[in-house]
Amino acid sequence: MRRSAALLAATAALTALIALSPVAVGPAAAADVVVAQPGDTLWGIAERQGTTVLSLVTLNRIRDPNWIVVGQQIRVRRAAASVARRARVATPRVHVVARGETLTGIARRYATTIAAIVNANSIADRSMIWIGMRLVIPSAPAAARNASPRPRLAPSAAQLATARAWVRQLIVREARRYHVPTALALGLAWQESGWQQGVVSSAGAVGVMQLLPSTAQWVGDAMLHRYVSIRDTRANVRAGVRLLSFYLHRYGGDRRRALAAYYQGMSSVDRRGVLPISHPYIASILVLETVFGG
Repeated sequence: MRRSAALLAATAALTALIALSPVAVGPAAAADVVVAQPGDTLWGIAERQGTTVLSLVTLNRIRDPNWIVVGQQIRVRRAAASVARRARVATPRVHVVARGETLTGIARRYATTIAAIVNANSIADRSMIWIGMRLVIPSAPAAARNASPRPRLAPSAAQLATARAWVRQLIVREARRYHVPTALALGLAWQESGWQQGVVSSAGAVGVMQLLPSTAQWVGDAMLHRYVSIRDTRANVRAGVRLLSFYLHRYGGDRRRALAAYYQGMSSVDRRGVLPISHPYIASILVLETVFGG
């Protein structure tokens, strides 16, 4: 969903670094392979794998760090990951709070607990964090690090197909309710999550329509006049499609600007127009629209 100015600046800096960095990878660079899932970004993959975006871009010869696709195989250099992991152990981590983030999401992202973050930062009211606030992130408690994760059974292909068929019906119904082109709503939802409610992005966007809590609250208050639970599939789809309807109306039916507002934020589109970071996102959804409209 919304991308902050800091993220856009980081993207520009990364692009400059890529231009100056060698693309060739030495033969000793042994690598693991990670398959991109719905909602994944290079930033999220780098964080999970203990490496850097620049390392991933260089190793995989990625020209645009903002553009990866579901199913894409991303090689991760083990040596670089090992160095990054050791650096994180030796140096305290600091997280700068972005728009829409909560302590719950931040704690989950760093595999620690809300209590540990509250204690490390002497936070009196855990509901009071703000954009730009710098949080020291402590290591996860030993018990949590050593605990064996409970195995989770992956859904079968039949179960996944059934779930997606049900979500598709929800999207179609809400698109008709709010006079949104059905294929466009289907394409946007597929681009965001692959029609899967369980997807949570590294920025904290949730569900089929990848809504941030702050965005859901705005849609609920200003458009639906009711509370939106983004963890509920029906509510998530309704709020996301209603938001798309609002953007289409605001921009006179201009699909490109409406989709850019969904991706980079309305105020950014109003001030700066469609940014280059949004072009691959928009192009992908417009292709998906033709697929689902065929």
